[in-house]
Parts: sequence; C-alpha cells; structure tokens
Amino acid sequence: MKEVWIRLSSTREVQTFVGALAPLEGDFELIADHFILDARSFMGIFTFDLTKPLHLKVYNDSNVNMTAIAPYRIDMGDTDHEQ
Repeated sequence: MKEVWIRLSSTREVQTFVGALAPLEGDFELIADHFILDARSFMGIFTFDLTKPLHLKVYNDSNVNMTAIAPYRIDMGDTDHEQ
C-alpha cells in the first residue's frame, strides 16, 4: 500500500481522475478529516473540500497505478508511506 497526497482543483480534474482510476486494478481510498470514500466515486469526491489536499491510499501500488495518479500528486513533505 502507498499513501500519497493529491489535489483535485476543478470538476474537470475530478472527472479525469475518476476516469483514470476506472480501469485500474486495486482499491483507492480518499481520506479527508474522518471520512473515507472510494476514490472512484465521482459524486462522493464533491463532498470533500477540494480547496485542500486529499489523502489517497493506493492498495495496489503497481507502476501502472502510480503513473495514472502522478498528474494529481502533490508534495506534502514526508507523507509518502509504504506499508
């Protein structure tokens, strides 16, 4: 598992992010405050405050999956955790 921070600043970015995750293998969870949701949930993402970075858990950190989320990743210091 890999944990990263992402930013989704617009409706279009949310749409492309969810579309990028759709064909991928494995689970992806977005976490904000105490809420966790499936990162493939287009409508669910809009319940989060998109002005803030989102914590993403990637349960299959294959090269394909990590490449797909790369455009959305942001550097939040030492927050990359491999488990």
